[in-house]
Amino acid sequence: MPHYVLFDTETTGNKEEDKVIQFGAMIVDQRGQVESYDEFCSSDVDIKLEAMEVHNITPNMIEGKPLAKQTIFYKRLEELNTNENFLIAHNISFDMGMIEKEGFINNYQLIDTLRCAKHLFPDMPYHRLQYLRYALKLYETEEAEAAKHNITIKAHDAIGDVLVMKLFLSKLVVKCRESYPDYNPMEKLVDLTKTPVLIKTFKFGKHKGKDIADVAKEDSGYLNWMKSNMDLDEDLKYTLEKVTSNNY
Repeated sequence: MPHYVLFDTETTGNKEEDKVIQFGAMIVDQRGQVESYDEFCSSDVDIKLEAMEVHNITPNMIEGKPLAKQTIFYKRLEELNTNENFLIAHNISFDMGMIEKEGFINNYQLIDTLRCAKHLFPDMPYHRLQYLRYALKLYETEEAEAAKHNITIKAHDAIGDVLVMKLFLSKLVVKCRESYPDYNPMEKLVDLTKTPVLIKTFKFGKHKGKDIADVAKEDSGYLNWMKSNMDLDEDLKYTLEKVTSNNY
């Protein structure tokens, strides 16, 4: 019987040396039973000021806490690590990178709610979790959901973000059934997670709001410069490769 492991990490920063300092997770089984986890972790890496500014976790809050691998959640994550189960996060590549630093080797089926949002809600200007929280009016039901699991909702807090993600996952499942009625929705979300997104318009920079295909015709040199000089996410890399290739 599959389990659905929704999780989020807060970290010392977003560089190669950074580590997990908080896990938030909700594990849901087929009967709808929920396990909730909200755990701080100690780290041998100092928390960067820029990270504190986002998640408000200070060094004294993690002092004396177990290491990430010693947390109850991490041990449960390892226990459920089979292909029958689903591991779910918003921008999952970041969180996977963090737990892989702890020695985690994945056997779960992966669902990235960020990439699935881009596929299933392509007309939304942004797909950040907090944007989706308001755009889809998840906030209208989140307090009742939080009360059921004794969770306090705060933006950029691991467990608060996981609860919002759980509500958003329900929206993704409904949308998936509408768009792909012949598929099992969870299996389709796994498939969409593996499928890069062709982005239509720029959301930043000097061409913000313009169709990327049009920019490729008018200013291909800039797109080639972006590919060579900017740290782009996988979907934007895929899009720029497509629009600058001869067979687009």
